[in-house]
Formats: sequence, C-alpha cells, structure tokens
Amino acid sequence: MTARDTVLARIRAALADVPADHADGQDTVALFAERVADYRARVVQTTPGEARDTIAGLLTGNDARTLVVPPGFPPELAPDGPWRRLAEPLGLSDLEAADSVLTTCGAGIAVTGTVVLDAGPGQGRRALTLLPDHHVCVVRAEQIVADVPDAIALLDPARPLTFVSGPSATSDIELDRVEGVHGPRILDVVIVREEPRA
Repeated sequence: MTARDTVLARIRAALADVPADHADGQDTVALFAERVADYRARVVQTTPGEARDTIAGLLTGNDARTLVVPPGFPPELAPDGPWRRLAEPLGLSDLEAADSVLTTCGAGIAVTGTVVLDAGPGQGRRALTLLPDHHVCVVRAEQIVADVPDAIALLDPARPLTFVSGPSATSDIELDRVEGVHGPRILDVVIVREEPRA
C-alpha cells in the first residue's frame, strides 16, 4: 500500500458515517455555477455555438490588450479581437505584462465551486494562470462532478493538480481582503453546456 492509498483509506474511514453530500440529486452544473460565484468569480453559462462570442465579450469587458492562449486550446473557442495574442514560450516579463489568459481545465467540482487545472491541453504551465491579472477558464458541463472524490477519480494523479476556488485573495489580521496577490485578480468561468432539449 502506498502513502497515497493510506491517506485515502483514512479519509474514507473518517467519512464513513457522514450523510451523503447535499449535492446528490442536484443539478451539478447549477450548483457549480452558484458556488463559483460565491467566491467572487464571474460565471457565464453558454452554448458551444455562442462560447466564442461570450469569451470575446469577457475579454472586451476587461479591456484586454494582450491575451495568452496556451497550446491545445480549442481553436473554435479562441476569439479574434483587438487584443494581441501571445504564444508560448513566453519569458516571465512578457507573461507579467499580459492582461488576460484563456484556458481550459481538467475538472470542475460542484460542491466546492473549484476549477482543477492539470496542465492538460489548453491549460499550459502553471505560471500562465498566476501572472496575468485576468483568467478566463472554459469548463465543459461534462467536466463538472459533484465532489472532490469524484474529481480525484477523474484526474490523473501523476499530473500537477492545481485547485482554484475563485480569484486570488488574501486577508490580513484585520480581515481586510486584498485580491490579486497570489494570482489573477479577476476570474471568469465560462461553462459550456449544450442547449436543453425540448
């Protein structure tokens, strides 16, 4: 048994008598959107056909002049606009000067309102989502799971996993909140969901 197996076994044992999470039976996409918004992130739900325009509107609304789009990002979702697109590899000074970054994600967790980045296609290296002030993250509805164990089962544990719950923020001893200290000050989450069937 590995150390990971031991830790997970202890967590399962500790949670054995806990009632099923209240996310069960709920619309996980709606719960995810609600929880992400609780963290002061902006959440927009759109359809595949409207996603490109939705993303363009978020970038325009944030006055993006430069945009980083990592390799592997779906080209049909990357909008054209007045911003200059920057391509990897980028030096730290170029990355720090970028206004916005547009990425995909590995998973979304409904009950915690968390986006998980796993350095997969369209996500790039971790610095891409730390240095620009504005992060637009595209989450497909089918990537959203109810809780953390479901997300862990979906993800590859050998990949670097970053859990993002809202824009970067910290508070001092007097509880004054400051955003953008450890990452992007503005987080936009775009949920791409097929139109409901009639």
